[in-house]
Amino acid sequence: MAEAINETYRAYNFVLKIQDQDAGYFTDVSGLNVEIETIEYREGGAGPAVRKLPGRVKYGDVTLKWGLTENRELTDWLKAIAQGDIQRRDISVILRKPNGVDEATRWNLRNAWPCSWRGASLDASENEIAIETMVITHEGLERA
Repeated sequence: MAEAINETYRAYNFVLKIQDQDAGYFTDVSGLNVEIETIEYREGGAGPAVRKLPGRVKYGDVTLKWGLTENRELTDWLKAIAQGDIQRRDISVILRKPNGVDEATRWNLRNAWPCSWRGASLDASENEIAIETMVITHEGLERA
């Protein structure tokens, strides 16, 4: 019996939700990663072998890029945090199936908050879309 072939999804078909609400249209979401620290040690009498144990878990910061609009929700969130009003939110990055409607998979970020923002590069000699960038830090990532 032949094995089923898993469908490969396109990277451009995604949506971002903050607290289960659509957060607008993004051109790029990157940095979905997890690293587990490796602790090396030698056992007494085990010869030259080095044993390895899992250590602390580190979640990578997620970078969001989007075309500049009148919507200030994300920059207002950053401003509130800069003023000491820490508002942690749950975020989901949802990858859609080729039909553009059904959910293929999602990555959930727990206790997220913006830690960096970069405004659009403005150049009168170009015909580009003005792109803003925000970096989101968080305390947990799971693929659901």
